[in-house]
Amino acid sequence: MSLESVLTRIDQEMPRALERLMELLRIPSISTDPAFQGECQTAADWLVADLQSIGAKAEKRLTPGHPMVVAHFEGNGPHLLFYGHYDVQPVDPLELWDRDPFDPAIEDTPAGKVIRARGASDDKGQLMTFIEACRAWKAENGALPCRITVFLEGEEESGSPSLVPFMQENAEELTSDIALICDTGLFESAVPAITTMLRGLLAEDFTITGPSRDLHSGMYGGIAMNPIRILTRALADLHDETGAVTLPGFYDDVPELPDAVRAQWQGLNFDHAKYLGDVGLATPAGEQNRTPLEQIWSRPTCDVNGIWGGYTGDGFKTVLPSQASAKVSFRLVGQQDPDRIRAAFRTHLESYLPDGFSVAYRTEKGSPASQMSIDHPAFEKARQALSDEWPRAAAYVGCGGSIPIAGYFKEILGVDSMLIGFGRDDDQIHSPNEKYDLESFHKGTRSWARILDALTR
Repeated sequence: MSLESVLTRIDQEMPRALERLMELLRIPSISTDPAFQGECQTAADWLVADLQSIGAKAEKRLTPGHPMVVAHFEGNGPHLLFYGHYDVQPVDPLELWDRDPFDPAIEDTPAGKVIRARGASDDKGQLMTFIEACRAWKAENGALPCRITVFLEGEEESGSPSLVPFMQENAEELTSDIALICDTGLFESAVPAITTMLRGLLAEDFTITGPSRDLHSGMYGGIAMNPIRILTRALADLHDETGAVTLPGFYDDVPELPDAVRAQWQGLNFDHAKYLGDVGLATPAGEQNRTPLEQIWSRPTCDVNGIWGGYTGDGFKTVLPSQASAKVSFRLVGQQDPDRIRAAFRTHLESYLPDGFSVAYRTEKGSPASQMSIDHPAFEKARQALSDEWPRAAAYVGCGGSIPIAGYFKEILGVDSMLIGFGRDDDQIHSPNEKYDLESFHKGTRSWARILDALTR
């Protein structure tokens, strides 16, 4: 097997690879809008045909929602599972687009050439980097270097209602040695990265009720307890003066960052002053004894996302409201249990309620964090392969948000995931004028070819 010949073919075939990507981008596979149900079927059919054209046993699998695409390449050595999604976000507001979002084009920008279209970065351009790497490898060597399963979803942008049942029903077929997920990006648009930490999420939406009706402050002010006063006290006391969360046991299951990973993160030279300055802020507000990247990637958080009560219209109304409401979310790390954190939060909140006050909760099930062990030899092989392709050495990074599929792979299949993508911070995913850099598509394809080579040596 010759990696160099595969890389050369990728370079030579890039115009045709772009034509294929443009075909896929022209399909308006908006999963959340029932009006585009047929287009989601069309996108799945297109991918099945494309995968079959390079020798995969590919099928469209029907679900109660949009179909899954599952394809198998036979081979020896490790079994890799590659995941991406072919559905895209709605395009509203359409008037803010500079061109038809489903009429893709290559555009020149001050930073270089970009592919402009809905789904260019999230996730059609990303998933096609892997398929194009497989195509070039097959053309040069007659077969892929290992066994590969491609698993493409059509509901990621609409909450993935069919995903977990499908994975449970097909767990034996999908179980592999390691999973590859392409829905991430370069660190600060420049450093190739493998995401190894994803924070979990817990959300609480609640209403505190006190008096039986809104009260006139001239008649009841002073003698009647105000629900907003109770609410704001309880919320303010969720943090201490150092930025730490005060819930008992909150940090019990939070691991310390390995020294090797902390050193890598320090080597990224993250400019937190610019990061905050870009949104008009200056001072980090999290735990004062943690670096900014630790605060974003490897530490848990508690945030008030919304708060309301009383009269909020024009003018003034001297009212003591009957109710006060808030939405609070927690980003979780390590082994933090969403149910335990929820119980601790509710105990905290209810401890502030006077006699006669009550609280009602509107909530959904929380999701734990995902943390991949970089002790698996595939991680270092992939990191070195990425470093060989890009000007800067690749790094293991965290992600402040949540990517549920990685947790599902671990929970349902027992498989660790490597999250590797080539998006940039300014790709405007979910927004008008989404783009994907031509360099990301080209070097992303070459990167996957290098990773396939590295994982099978």
